[in-house]
Amino acid sequence: MSEKLWRKNLINIEPYVAGEQPKNDKIIKLNANENPYPPSPKVKAILEGKTIAELRKYPSADASVLRAALAERVGLKSENVFCGNGSDDVLATAFRAFFNSDKPILYPDITYSFYPVWCELLKIPYKTKSVDDDFVINIEDFKEPNGGVVIPNPNAPTSLGVGEKFIRELLENNQDSIVIIDEAYADFGRYSCVELVKEYDNLVVTQTFSKSRSLAGMRVGMAFASAELISYMQAVKDSYNSYPLDQIAIETAVASLSDEDYFKATVEKVKATRDRTAEKMRELGFNVLDSETNFLFAQHEKISAKEIFTYLRENGIFVRYFNKPRIDNFLRITIGTDEEMELMLEKLSEICK
Repeated sequence: MSEKLWRKNLINIEPYVAGEQPKNDKIIKLNANENPYPPSPKVKAILEGKTIAELRKYPSADASVLRAALAERVGLKSENVFCGNGSDDVLATAFRAFFNSDKPILYPDITYSFYPVWCELLKIPYKTKSVDDDFVINIEDFKEPNGGVVIPNPNAPTSLGVGEKFIRELLENNQDSIVIIDEAYADFGRYSCVELVKEYDNLVVTQTFSKSRSLAGMRVGMAFASAELISYMQAVKDSYNSYPLDQIAIETAVASLSDEDYFKATVEKVKATRDRTAEKMRELGFNVLDSETNFLFAQHEKISAKEIFTYLRENGIFVRYFNKPRIDNFLRITIGTDEEMELMLEKLSEICK
């Protein structure tokens, strides 16, 4: 049989690979950077009050109630807020809206692995800039002509963050490009640059409810930017999906925002567990980077990451292993409950004897 001609028109792309989903609930799942604690009790109240009849109607097309709540929280206007189906959807929309130059966009070589997937899918030229041997991003690398810049802060999978000085210098030296700061983990770090949206009309800041607000299953993400940039993102969204957020996602997200005390307490709990775990891992011979996220990025001084990954997996503990250059001897370990982290540390102590 001759080769079918239509096969020549199929896309050839290497997709993003998410963390493995366990087949049973006995697995300690520390490989997807999910929050180990449930969402706010106010979210539970919303879910318990829903009726099946409500599902027959379309949700709000622009998530206006959620946009207003987000705007109020960060001191902006609704016109400065975009909402989408998780920050992945928000970022993909931003890539479509802003990266249409013949110049390459710039981002670190070790970073969120969805960026090159979007670039390949959308035919966006790109160039990666190498982080140094300590995985630190060099600001000087992002001062050349470009079609846009994307910097995660804190970065993933390295867990390292930068402060206001870095972000301002980045913006000052890229005034002719859109600069996206991906803040998926910012609530666990020292700095968010959302306030700078008021000063820089080329800045887009993306965030998510999946990590610090325990709503990964609802898929809620957002972007903050000038009204002009948000209007372009809305136009892209309305060109392929007018209803990215379902009504339950919108309502639970608003409920989460109304419970600031619970949000802060949960974040502090994760950070405290993170720092204790990092210290105990260092005592076992690990080099653990100073994390500003809800995960740790670590390598052992003697035992390979793949061997540790395999041993933990055989003992019912999933962590993330990246078989990629420069980071193939590191593990990314999500912060779970204190009990889950203690069990993981027990297994690590066994293999590190």
